Amino acid sequence: MTEQSDPLLLDHEVDGIRELDNKLPRWWVWLFYLTIVFAVVYMSYYHVFAKGDLAAKGQMATEYAAEMKVGQALKVAAMAKFEATIATLQPSKDAEVLARGKSTFLTLCAPCHRPDGGGLVGPNLCDDYWIHGSNFVDNVATIWNGVPAKGMITWKNTLKPQQVYEVASYIYTLRGTHPPNPKPPENLAPVPTGPSQFE
Repeated sequence: MTEQSDPLLLDHEVDGIRELDNKLPRWWVWLFYLTIVFAVVYMSYYHVFAKGDLAAKGQMATEYAAEMKVGQALKVAAMAKFEATIATLQPSKDAEVLARGKSTFLTLCAPCHRPDGGGLVGPNLCDDYWIHGSNFVDNVATIWNGVPAKGMITWKNTLKPQQVYEVASYIYTLRGTHPPNPKPPENLAPVPTGPSQFE
């Protein structure tokens, strides 16, 4: 057979090299198809429909549980370390810390305390009357432990210790500010102040 009439040769050429149009061996093709079917069945059984118990074979679920145990231990240690230092904390004056605290405050605290801290459902954070203590340490402890009886959640399960410190430092900067139409101090009877732009 000549090169021109050989049906196995394709009609393109690169650098003097011509490609043969050889078919793959049938056993190789079927093995390839079998791997595709196996992959679909495996993924569906173990991951999509979760029918297989990988934990029984000492695989993913067991490894996940072990990692979660280590993670929980680290979290508990960090929380205990932070709680031990709360009494000695001082508010930060670092602009970056305050900016991160403000960002967290606007996201998580403003719905109850207003963006300017004037109080809505939660108390006014700008006046001199504080229900749970007026010093910085009291503020950190209030954010950390929450006030479930009044509807404030315990933030220690949501925020990292550093984030609690940043928020408390930012709230400390709101003291003495005078937002428009603030919520009256909690030790006074409510005084009609008219509608609030935040209500």
